Amino acid sequence: MAKDNPLWRALKRWGAAASAEAEDLAAPEGDIKPVVAISEAKGRAVVRLRGVVGEMEMKPRHGAPWLEAEFRDDTGEMTLIWMGRKEIPGISKGRELKVEGRLAIVNGKRCLYNPRYELLVN
Repeated sequence: MAKDNPLWRALKRWGAAASAEAEDLAAPEGDIKPVVAISEAKGRAVVRLRGVVGEMEMKPRHGAPWLEAEFRDDTGEMTLIWMGRKEIPGISKGRELKVEGRLAIVNGKRCLYNPRYELLVN
């Protein structure tokens, strides 16, 4: 494919954007993001949070399963959403987790979509 081809340029831009986002999410070895309080988490930032799972509910969207869980710490609460999942082994009401992902603010509420998670010993 010729490098002046519009499709080639679009693919190159898309690859650069995907690469930049991957670098954003990947922490260099030994550089672990600090855990922040839910109340201090800023929208669009990649955050690492520690808290407890509250109520969980399967809420299908457009025929696909979405598992939603309340998540709270001493400073606030938010929603964790796993798209395409009906359940996640090990995650249930009362379970303590560390979660990480890009914080979204949807209708004034904090959400993490498909967060990475670590099960903590209860």
